[in-house]
Amino acid sequence: MNEKFEIELGGASFGGDSVGKLPDGKTIFVPFGITGERVEVEVIEDKRNFARGRITRVLEASPKRITPRCPHFMECGGCHYQHLAYADQLELKKEIVTGQLKRIGKIDEPRVEKIVPSPAQWNYRNTVQFHLSPNGKPGFQRAGARGVVEIRECHLPLPPINDLWPKLELDPRTGIERFSIRCGSDDETLLGLESSQPTPPEFEVDFPLSVVYLSPEQAFLLSGEDYSLMQVRERTFKVSAGSFFQVNLPQAAAMVEHVLAGLKPGKNDLLVDAYCGAGLFSAFIAPSLKKVIGIELSESSCNDYAVNLDEFENVELYIGAVEQVLPELKIKPAAVILDPPRAGLDPAALAGLIQSEPQRIAYVSCDPSTLARDIQKLVASGYRLESVTPFDLFPQTYHVESVAFLSLNK
Repeated sequence: MNEKFEIELGGASFGGDSVGKLPDGKTIFVPFGITGERVEVEVIEDKRNFARGRITRVLEASPKRITPRCPHFMECGGCHYQHLAYADQLELKKEIVTGQLKRIGKIDEPRVEKIVPSPAQWNYRNTVQFHLSPNGKPGFQRAGARGVVEIRECHLPLPPINDLWPKLELDPRTGIERFSIRCGSDDETLLGLESSQPTPPEFEVDFPLSVVYLSPEQAFLLSGEDYSLMQVRERTFKVSAGSFFQVNLPQAAAMVEHVLAGLKPGKNDLLVDAYCGAGLFSAFIAPSLKKVIGIELSESSCNDYAVNLDEFENVELYIGAVEQVLPELKIKPAAVILDPPRAGLDPAALAGLIQSEPQRIAYVSCDPSTLARDIQKLVASGYRLESVTPFDLFPQTYHVESVAFLSLNK
């Protein structure tokens, strides 16, 4: 049996955990806690420099603790903050972004603006990935452990997704490991079946539904269409089954407006949209610039970008990794938009960015720790951090999007 201890929880870390101290002084990370609470924790993982635990009893609850909406909370790993009112979630996320900039970015007093709240705190996600349990039931990864939690309800997807997933009957013996459902702005749903098998299994659909099988090598259209239509600021984007797009469309629109206002592009400027995806930022900034260069590695996203930006003659698309393409371009853009994956900038991409000497950078990040790391390197290379604005695209979870503006010191 694992040891149990009574501890007081301190601050929160990025990842959804509260931080406390064991009697021997070792730091322990505990999910689903609140700063100031006194709790009984069970140590479930004991490392040399830290431990991980789970709350077995709340001895002195914070006045901020509320009753979660979902019966799967604390068992399912999809949500982390349902025990906090939304205003407290927002405050916590801003504190975490600020803390990462201070600790990792080495910025004493970062200018972190008020976090932009999501218009919807529930039923906002246009895309959800489900895992299959051994029984073939939909679920999500178990919180803090391996395995899948079978679910009866979920309060994050848009209603058309919640209407669809309980109707699906999938046999894990066919090799299907996961499935995703994307809901377009027209409320049409696209089912993506995922597996490590190279060819699709037999699959029958008893009602009208677009279905795509996503193998490691390619996508197979099984029925309907292989893309969704997403509308942002009255502009429609084609987004294929294998392409990334923001899951919270109202907040995507808010970020676009923020980036456009912060970059202040000139009509004779050259801008690089690195990690451009399906063209979310390029489509809105291209009309006001002399030239836009998009860089994207995903073949699916590149195909969508070409369709979504087809009307513009001042747009070029380079297919490849940013760390390979950007240094080879040997250009001096006025501005660069960065929207990298969670891992942040590859060292070669960062070197290519610094070499190209853009006057302004808009860095869109889904991970405040890698954002802070990259900002620290950019500041050391002659850039000044102007501001960071968090956007809550993911209510009820610890995830937070941020937009940072940097300018080159002259």
